[in-house]
Amino acid sequence: MGTLDERKIAILTEDGFEEVELTSPKEALVKAGASVHIISPKVGTVRAKEGDEWKGTYQVDRNLKEVSALDYDGLLLPGGVINPDKLRTNQEALQFVTDFFEAGKPVAAICHGPQTLIDAEVVRGRKMTSVAAIKNDLINAGAEWEDSEVVVDQGLVTSRTPEDLPAFNAKIVEEFAEGKHEGQHA
Repeated sequence: MGTLDERKIAILTEDGFEEVELTSPKEALVKAGASVHIISPKVGTVRAKEGDEWKGTYQVDRNLKEVSALDYDGLLLPGGVINPDKLRTNQEALQFVTDFFEAGKPVAAICHGPQTLIDAEVVRGRKMTSVAAIKNDLINAGAEWEDSEVVVDQGLVTSRTPEDLPAFNAKIVEEFAEGKHEGQHA
């Protein structure tokens, strides 16, 4: 039995996510027993990038319009430059993210993924990390930013880059297994 048996995890993404920031955490979650769905405002497939190059396409399991945070036990936001930029201007995506925080459910974001959290207005007072390119954005939004491979704050897990994936993956499995967190809030 895995530590995440009976847990359902949503990966919210758009085109332009960093491929390994979706595939590596998804693999770790599935290996731990979770059921994982790729959720997107798009229907059909989403396209990955590896740095500046377009890579594979991935099947969208559920359209954002069809789901609710009530359907899931945790949320993962992969990075990439294009993906979070698209999500942060989508009101349905922002509400989906906010609903996880309001329910006290764990949320994980890596690299540029925390940009979506800025527009969901859930970073003020939270300890976080990210890719250096959005450090000032997070600080200006009220986050307490630190340069660490993984930062956990009451169910919110953040990491900087793909090099941090081993630590990030271990922590997301742990936090998603713990379930709701009293200190997780919108």
